Amino acid sequence: MANKPIIVRSVWSENLESEFELIRHLVDQYPFVSMDTEFPGVVVRPAGDSNNYIPDRNPKSHFSILKTNVNLLNLIQVGLTFSDADGNLPELGTESRYIWEFNFRDFNVARDYHASDSIELLRRQGIDFEKNYERGIDSMKFAELMMSSGLVCNELVSWVTFHSAYDFGYLLKMLTGQPLPEDLGKFLDLLRAFFGARVYDVKHLMKFCKSLYGGLDRVARTLEVDRAVGKCHQAGSDSLLTWHAFQKIKYLCKDGPEKYAGVLYGLELATNEVPTEEIRNHS
Repeated sequence: MANKPIIVRSVWSENLESEFELIRHLVDQYPFVSMDTEFPGVVVRPAGDSNNYIPDRNPKSHFSILKTNVNLLNLIQVGLTFSDADGNLPELGTESRYIWEFNFRDFNVARDYHASDSIELLRRQGIDFEKNYERGIDSMKFAELMMSSGLVCNELVSWVTFHSAYDFGYLLKMLTGQPLPEDLGKFLDLLRAFFGARVYDVKHLMKFCKSLYGGLDRVARTLEVDRAVGKCHQAGSDSLLTWHAFQKIKYLCKDGPEKYAGVLYGLELATNEVPTEEIRNHS
């Protein structure tokens, strides 16, 4: 099975419904979902900030910048990798294995705010912004189908990500059809409501493993994990690499990854800062 080729299923407006029909039927068998997004960079930063998403800021300050950017910008791609507990990917009755890459039309490179360096990087990695705008998915339609897919509001699904505060921010903006809330606590409430308690951010898990640092590609090299398909900064490929990195890193975490579930890197609130009712409802 491991030798079967992996194919990225590119999803556009014309095949969105048929691909979600496939997903609805495989979520129960493949309840581990690794997710990555591509977006137009970060355009609003505190005075004196560098190019890092998270300089030395506390979670509430970081969320304030995140919220401003997510509310201002639009998503470009979402990548999803589905797996079972043994690491098997869906084969859909064929001789191949599959991951998914959703291309959105909401971002107009000629009109919308963006970070120029991020856009140039994505162009070099093969993203065709004009094609996305012409054939891409409307985010409202994506949100409607995602809500009925079994992916969200389903405690049996586990989410695996890397440095994913922005990723979940964009998804929550789409799913709610609203700007992100003003308060970090309310954002985390929404995260739990839609994505459940089993959310693993590999960047957060790295804090509890020796000798792991840097971005996804550096971590993958350290863990001796190869990119199986595609290029970096393509959401489908990055979602698969994130999943393979998680499969390695979960054995390196002290006490296992479950202890660190539900925490996004950069938005780590101490337990005593989370409302008691929220702890009780999700314990």
